[in-house]
Amino acid sequence: MYHSAVWNEPLLNELEEEPKEKYTFKPMLPDSLQRKTLVKIPTLDETVVMRHFFRLSQMNYGIESGIYPLGSCTMKYNPKICEDISRWDQFTLLHPYQDESTVQGTLQMLYELEYMLCEITGMDAFSLQPAAGAQGEFTGLLITRAYHESNKDFNRDEIILPDTSHGTNPASAAMAGYKVIEIPSTKEGTVDLEMLKKTLSNKTACFMLTNPNTLGIFENEIIEIARLVHQAGALLYYDGANMNAIMGKARPGDMGFDIVHLNLHKTFSTPHGGGGPGAGPIGVKQFLKRFLPIPRIVKKTDSYGFDYAFKDSIGKIKAMYGNNSVLLKAYVYILLMGENGLQETSEIAVLNANYMKKKLIDTDLYTLPHQDLRKHEFVISAERLLTTKGIRALDIAKRLLDYGLHPPTIYFPLIVKEALMIEPTESESKKTIDIYIDALLRIAQEDPELVKNAPHNTVVLRLDEIGAVKNPVLTWKYLKK
Repeated sequence: MYHSAVWNEPLLNELEEEPKEKYTFKPMLPDSLQRKTLVKIPTLDETVVMRHFFRLSQMNYGIESGIYPLGSCTMKYNPKICEDISRWDQFTLLHPYQDESTVQGTLQMLYELEYMLCEITGMDAFSLQPAAGAQGEFTGLLITRAYHESNKDFNRDEIILPDTSHGTNPASAAMAGYKVIEIPSTKEGTVDLEMLKKTLSNKTACFMLTNPNTLGIFENEIIEIARLVHQAGALLYYDGANMNAIMGKARPGDMGFDIVHLNLHKTFSTPHGGGGPGAGPIGVKQFLKRFLPIPRIVKKTDSYGFDYAFKDSIGKIKAMYGNNSVLLKAYVYILLMGENGLQETSEIAVLNANYMKKKLIDTDLYTLPHQDLRKHEFVISAERLLTTKGIRALDIAKRLLDYGLHPPTIYFPLIVKEALMIEPTESESKKTIDIYIDALLRIAQEDPELVKNAPHNTVVLRLDEIGAVKNPVLTWKYLKK
């Protein structure tokens, strides 16, 4: 059984126990630029600081520690060569106000990345500005608004989305000023075409969908969905969170989608989590190209540069030109993988997910709502364990920590009771996946009280969730009182 490292590690400002020797030196700065008062930070030597952060890392869990199967998030291992190249001085020491002539290599990289993403998705143009998937969604909805307003169609103020949508979809729609209309899924876990027909109207601006959807099920009626949406005069929006399942196999543009956002930090080699960094490039079909954010990167006769001359553009939505480091990592990843490599990535991701799903549901300990075939992720239910043993999905997630494994996403999507949403990704071996399967099966057969009081071997044990809600501790200073 796993046991995490446990260090009684104080805060940095609590490590400073005695005054340090003061070092004096003559600054190489004019008096006007010299600080007049000392910075209020701890005076610690390098060894103390290094050990402090290393001990904290030993009590943490990351993709270098083991499998991280968060469904919907694609937490996969990413090649370190992409990280290394993103740290090259030629990229990190650039200044955003440098003259175009001095950053031609970076501009070429960004220009080529746009057209790589066009080829992968079947779109005609991309903007790399959005700094995250949610910002990409928001940008796409601003483009949607600009498109309808350009047609003098001011009546369209509704966004339709299925009950399997990502939580950022309704949030982005509301931020863009739209009313959100949710439609239920069928018993197969896909879009209900009859309900969609009833909901579409001359007030519909856009239908937001990801394919495969959040259940990991491919929307096999997507061509008909696109026809219905376009017949109603609305746009079809693709949430690219699940692109990891179809690269090289299918393209949103060929399915009928008009707007696409991608999560480069999920699919194309930037470690995801902890709030960033991210990138959510937005792609469009030709008829929407004029609304993309400015500046656009263009290729001139013998150079690359920025072009602001797009009068119908929604304007700038990100300082400078997006998260350059994330974009660079995606560019390197795509070049490394090539067309065949990206396709194989999707094939292995889908194989791993279906292998894992079958091993789990064949035991009758967990159930699989909706249809059987899944893509890169699947959602099983622990409702049977709740009924027979009183064990919830949350308890299983906590108990997995005792096995040294990161739990999957739980209680999402909301339409599955006691949901465990698992995405093993393509970067995990069969041995690792078998270990995870074995842990889930063992937990389902353990003493319920052992599971319900887990974790037992971690730095932080089971929290008083009700107490935390009623009396939240929001800052470490609170503990000092």
